[in-house]
Amino acid sequence: MPQAQFFLMPALAANTTAIDAVYLAACQLAEQNYRQQRSVYIHCQDKQQAHAIDELLWQFEPTSFVPHNLKGEGLINGSPVEIGFDPVGPNKSRQLLINLAQQVPQFAVNLPDIIDFVAQDGALKQQARQRYRQYQQLGMQVSTQPLAV
Repeated sequence: MPQAQFFLMPALAANTTAIDAVYLAACQLAEQNYRQQRSVYIHCQDKQQAHAIDELLWQFEPTSFVPHNLKGEGLINGSPVEIGFDPVGPNKSRQLLINLAQQVPQFAVNLPDIIDFVAQDGALKQQARQRYRQYQQLGMQVSTQPLAV
């Protein structure tokens, strides 16, 4: 049974938006899972968000390297971390979905582990509550925990 883990974002640092904090957390968790040799798919809301995550994965930690590509680009077998935004999902089987979209993607049931976020923003919290219910309706085991990256 797929499992969805919601991470509760901490209070925002000065000059940081809720979205920026979620993007950074997504990159950090992608790196952690890559280091554990897990294949990751980061699902974005749209092309603009996918490109923002792509850029952030290059810069978020100057001493780390996370091999990644946008869906449809890069090596034929893909990189350990793939970023996309279409409703079809990853090009190949992945072990982890990091969801940054406003809704639960239809293909989420095909991945064993899902990471999602509860941001420190009223509208984003409401969207997270809706996704929480969607995961439950799909028969997934859902849990929450504070983010500790």
